[in-house]
Amino acid sequence: MNEMIKMVVVLTILSSFSGGLLATVRNGTKDKIENQQLQFVKGPAIENILQGASNDPVADRFKIKDGDVERNFFVGIIDGKTNIVAFESEGKGFSGDIGLMIGINLDTDKIVGVNVTTHSETPGVGSKAKSDPKFVSQFTNLNLINEFKVKPDGGQVDAISGATVTSRGVSMGLTQAGIIYKKLKPQIAEQLKSFKK
Repeated sequence: MNEMIKMVVVLTILSSFSGGLLATVRNGTKDKIENQQLQFVKGPAIENILQGASNDPVADRFKIKDGDVERNFFVGIIDGKTNIVAFESEGKGFSGDIGLMIGINLDTDKIVGVNVTTHSETPGVGSKAKSDPKFVSQFTNLNLINEFKVKPDGGQVDAISGATVTSRGVSMGLTQAGIIYKKLKPQIAEQLKSFKK
């Protein structure tokens, strides 16, 4: 019985130590991981959407609390105006989540660009959501507050051939982005006032 108690105490101490060590490592690398994601995953999408910005949109960003989630908004100063931001949303694809970066003009509520940032879709089929610029370009100049659906579901989105589920996932992500944008637009507009024109 004494051996059993000793074993439980030792396992408890080791588990506590391991958990504390993992938490310390996570906290110590969190900023590095975020910077790597910004530089190599999100950054290219942001720069593509906010082409022609006179500032660095990746550096010029702010966060807004949306319930339990803290959302990043990337500011593009274009033609001296601070009315365009990019932010993230996601939808469910065939093989998992599809990460999207959406650029929006706050004056018109119109999309200035969309890029797929992350996915696990089928190579050569669903992966075209990221690699085929024709697919994402169809969203440019559409009102973000609209609901997005693929044409087989009665919507306006041309689905990728053989990847309707992926196309639905992107459409769902854009619809979700519209809900987020509509809810947070006043806070976004207020935050944009602090950026120099």
